[in-house]
Amino acid sequence: MQPEFWYKKWNANQIGFHQPEANAYLRRYWPDLSIEPLARVLVPLCGKSLDLLWLAERGHQVLGIELSEKAIEDFFSEHKVEPQISQKGAFKVYRSDAIELWCGDFFTLTAEDVAGCTGLYDRAALIALPAPMRERYAEHLQQILVPGMRGLLITLDYPQAQMSGPPFAVDDQEVQRLLGEGWQVQRLEEQDVLAESPRFSDAGVTELVERVYRVSST
Repeated sequence: MQPEFWYKKWNANQIGFHQPEANAYLRRYWPDLSIEPLARVLVPLCGKSLDLLWLAERGHQVLGIELSEKAIEDFFSEHKVEPQISQKGAFKVYRSDAIELWCGDFFTLTAEDVAGCTGLYDRAALIALPAPMRERYAEHLQQILVPGMRGLLITLDYPQAQMSGPPFAVDDQEVQRLLGEGWQVQRLEEQDVLAESPRFSDAGVTELVERVYRVSST
């Protein structure tokens, strides 16, 4: 999957993955992670998610990584904020108060870039990637994250043959395999959300399961 795919999605406003409010699982389970209020939280492939604001409102320093510059510009313009813009290596950095959104390729992030991040929130990163890139993603997280980082991972699972991604189907077995070494993974909840997902049901998908995991690096 090439960057141009996502550029086209954002330019055409084909962003069905964007939610109009902070994610319900985030609101439900994040407080139980007991992450310090001032902790730095990494949000890979963040888009213009309202979850970024929710985390910042909890007192966190938010580091979002996003390939599409349009997504980042939309985030700040929609919230009527004029960010400071700078360059950090290969990333164009947009900053306002507790939120930093870095425009660039997640796979070029270094351990130095995410130093101090003790929280992780992945609602739309793992499921946005095809299988070979999911392998790379998990390996890269393992390389750059500090031991003891805690966070939430949210996945979707459905019969992949019934619809092409993204978002892609990621079953429980794959999560356990990808994060099995170097991570502690606890499944917190799963529910069939097909009835609330007309895009999937209209495409002929017969089951759509959301799963929420608590994850921590060891």
